[in-house]
Amino acid sequence: MTISRLAAHINLLPMIANVHKAHPWHGISMGENAPELINAFIEIVPTDTVKYEIDKETGYLKIDRPQKYSNIVPALYGFIPKTYCAEKIAALARERSGRDVQEGDGDPLDILVLCEKIITHGDVLCEAKPIGGIRLIDGGEADDKIIAVLKGDGVYGAFEDLDELPEGIVERLKHYFLTYKNLPGEKAHIEITNVYGREEAHEVILTSVEDYKHSFY
Repeated sequence: MTISRLAAHINLLPMIANVHKAHPWHGISMGENAPELINAFIEIVPTDTVKYEIDKETGYLKIDRPQKYSNIVPALYGFIPKTYCAEKIAALARERSGRDVQEGDGDPLDILVLCEKIITHGDVLCEAKPIGGIRLIDGGEADDKIIAVLKGDGVYGAFEDLDELPEGIVERLKHYFLTYKNLPGEKAHIEITNVYGREEAHEVILTSVEDYKHSFY
């Protein structure tokens, strides 16, 4: 092979590698130290005026809907790879909430990551430390939201449990999830049944891993 042809071949390698980009849900590890420290795939950031979500088939971000009203996501928002909310998550929600939860929402486990810096766009991975969670029941489906802090963050990184956060931050997160799907004139169908700390957040994460293994392996 001539030098020129070898150089051209080397220049093509990044393009070839990109063809085989890992699927953010199925192809990325949760992290070696999970659930204490996990990888999170971020779909939406607070500056977004459009709600993006992962396309389950292709792994690309797609536009779900424009943000028509005043709901602004209060933190980095995405999901934890290789998790799934199905029967086991629903059973845990029934046990802890006392509600008649029929099933999980059929999505990977959602996560919000608190950080000091402005992250300008989604479609990124970050390492985050789970410190708690919010249990939502959405139309009879379990829809937990894990709350985490960005690894090494100068403001939030020192927090270890949800009860260490200022109350105003927790109330902001709760308000967002109680209203983010509301439309004028329609009855709300989302309920927050539990706000929990780090240990239960770890339990929820591991339960969602069991749902994932049962559904996809």
